[in-house]
Amino acid sequence: MSAESDIEDSSAPLIEHLAELRTRVIRAALAFLVGMVICFTFGSAILDFLLIPIENTMRSLGNPNPVMQYTAPQEYFFTLIRISMVGGLFVAFPVIGYQLWRFVAPGLYKNEKNAFLPFMIASPMLFTLGAAFAHYIVVPLAMQFFLGFADLPSFFAAMVASGEVAEATRDSGIDIVFNGKVNESLDITLKMIVAFGLCFQLPVLLTLMGKAGLATADGLRNTRKYAVIGILVVAALVTPPDVTTQLILFVVVYGLYEISIFLVARVEKDREVKLREEGLWDDDDDLESRADEVDSEDHPEDRGP
Repeated sequence: MSAESDIEDSSAPLIEHLAELRTRVIRAALAFLVGMVICFTFGSAILDFLLIPIENTMRSLGNPNPVMQYTAPQEYFFTLIRISMVGGLFVAFPVIGYQLWRFVAPGLYKNEKNAFLPFMIASPMLFTLGAAFAHYIVVPLAMQFFLGFADLPSFFAAMVASGEVAEATRDSGIDIVFNGKVNESLDITLKMIVAFGLCFQLPVLLTLMGKAGLATADGLRNTRKYAVIGILVVAALVTPPDVTTQLILFVVVYGLYEISIFLVARVEKDREVKLREEGLWDDDDDLESRADEVDSEDHPEDRGP
């Protein structure tokens, strides 16, 4: 009888946690749906804003009437749906983050709350900064790279003067013009925005790992060469085949990596000061570990395989 009672008592908190999780998930989903509806209402304006880089590029190449097309009846509608999903997630992130915080906070100590809350604020700010950097700097460079191959300015068949289509006659050769599709052009912009927004989360991720003891400043310094290779691979995958945009992404992400090393070092220093105040810091162990590191550097032949 007592065993059954113990089982019932232990299952009660689990059921309460699941009910709390369900409530938080439902509220987050409702916030996402509301944000999605709001973004869909202003979908055309958001689309125009996202296409500003390619519009400015086409005008700079000599096209006074930039036009884009869609080739399927449902294409424009689903383009707005995609914009609404990305925009809805961005608009609803404060509510989603708050629901996540309310679910996690009761299980954290006070010092853990004080450590975790700043990252909840810094994460969306860094994502916005990365998205803005991509939209205003990287995407225009990518569009200039792709559309700048033409020797002559790109003119569309939709250029109409006095109600008639302006047609140019020539004896030989073929005019190669750009007839951009809305969804394909939007793909480049959204991928860039999401990629740079996620890359700007690197300081948050590494600093959290430093607070959890999963990363150290010395470890990050020692893995610089591997980080460089990884950043180059990421830059090649998420950016167009343009050396300029790849170089920009590499410089930015590597700079964030160096900033992360500085932040992790500060976290370690603050933890050391706190442990010293509590009388829990052992200088002998610290000196011994440093001596082992120096000895391993001076005598690499003594290292294990």
